[in-house]
Amino acid sequence: MQHEALTRKIIGCAMKVHNVLGNGFQEVIYQRALSIEMEKQGLGFEREIEMTIFYDGQDIGTRRVDFFVEEKIMVELKAVSILDDLHLAQAMNYLEAYDLPVGLLINFGSKSMEFKRVFNTKHPDNAEYKRKIV
Repeated sequence: MQHEALTRKIIGCAMKVHNVLGNGFQEVIYQRALSIEMEKQGLGFEREIEMTIFYDGQDIGTRRVDFFVEEKIMVELKAVSILDDLHLAQAMNYLEAYDLPVGLLINFGSKSMEFKRVFNTKHPDNAEYKRKIV
């Protein structure tokens, strides 16, 4: 799996944050704590950056991504009771719009932290992954 070591490290940071804070806070609190933990782990990242969304090669607007880690992984945070298909679809759409191969959807709102690795099956780097799921 592409970027497995990096996504595992990010997930580990998120687990530490959830173990310390638990659930029940607003998303921004987890975002701030995760940035502290990722910095301690030596991860390079940008927080809440505006990323351009393209349609058919044309700039159609921007959307803020919670984290962009090591210039490779988009991380979308939630603080909701249950992750649903809408959250997953949103993360997948962002990957396609940003033309990134992989991202993480992390939810701090449930009793146990939830995460999903999300793949852009339209990205050329994921051609092998696409063959496995078809």
